[in-house]
Amino acid sequence: MSNNTAEKQAVARKDLTYRQWIWKEMKKNWVAYLMILPYVLIFTIFTVAPVVLSIFISFTDFNMLQIPNVVWLDNYINLFFADDIFLIALKNTFVFAVIVGPVSYLMSFLVAWFINELSPRIRSIVTLIFYAPSISGQVYLIWGTLFSADSYGWVNATLLELGFINTPIAFFQDAKYVMPLCIVVALWTSLGTSFLSFIAGLQGIDRSLFEAGAVDGVRNRWQELWYITLPSMKPQLMFGAIMAITGSFGFGGVVTALCGFPSVDYAAHTIMHHLEDFGSQRYEIGYSSAIAVVLFAIMIAANTVVKKALSKVGS
Repeated sequence: MSNNTAEKQAVARKDLTYRQWIWKEMKKNWVAYLMILPYVLIFTIFTVAPVVLSIFISFTDFNMLQIPNVVWLDNYINLFFADDIFLIALKNTFVFAVIVGPVSYLMSFLVAWFINELSPRIRSIVTLIFYAPSISGQVYLIWGTLFSADSYGWVNATLLELGFINTPIAFFQDAKYVMPLCIVVALWTSLGTSFLSFIAGLQGIDRSLFEAGAVDGVRNRWQELWYITLPSMKPQLMFGAIMAITGSFGFGGVVTALCGFPSVDYAAHTIMHHLEDFGSQRYEIGYSSAIAVVLFAIMIAANTVVKKALSKVGS
């Protein structure tokens, strides 16, 4: 768009109110709006509406059979001051998120950065090898076999053979081992969508930027990374951060698959498990909605912090 065109649009906009200008632009680009209408409707019905509805229901006592009874802040008061299991779940969730979120994010980027240096044919093979655990349904079976509670488990069999233990260890039924093992499995399966987005972002960087950087004084790979690579792929970095946050706060499936529900002594009980307990088993929908709103607020706050941190990359 030329400067003259931009100036004409600015002058034309001054003669209209903001709503009039928006309406004029929508009429002019009605085909584009028509094309995105199906997605907007689906997103609104299945994402926006449930979130808004959950916020309203969180202030009620609702069991899906009777009319909701408004209890105002009682659900939130009980959640933080009378529900000891929720506080355990909150602590476990933060421990898991603080470890798995940043580590998986950094690991995904470093692996993608390494793979990007390979030849195209080798890159495809290595990408499949690293990405496969995140989509394989046999991952939990493999780890369950490795740490099986009897002597047929590979880890127990090895430890028994070497004389380190006398009896097999029930790893996923022992509170000492549950959380560390679940964190390791989560990291093992964390090279997923964000990993692929990082590879796409690295592939899309204009190579001439590195030549220009060399002329401007960029002398090593780390300077290239900070001043050229990272600023050039901020959209992919943000997308990867969102996926890492979502995965780290919603990791309940890992624990359920390996340790059952609930985990022993609530050693790996998370907010997602607490939400599932009250929502899917007890049908206390108002209380479970309050849990969901708290989790949603935590994820929004974490996303905001990450967004501000990424805005400083390369600055």
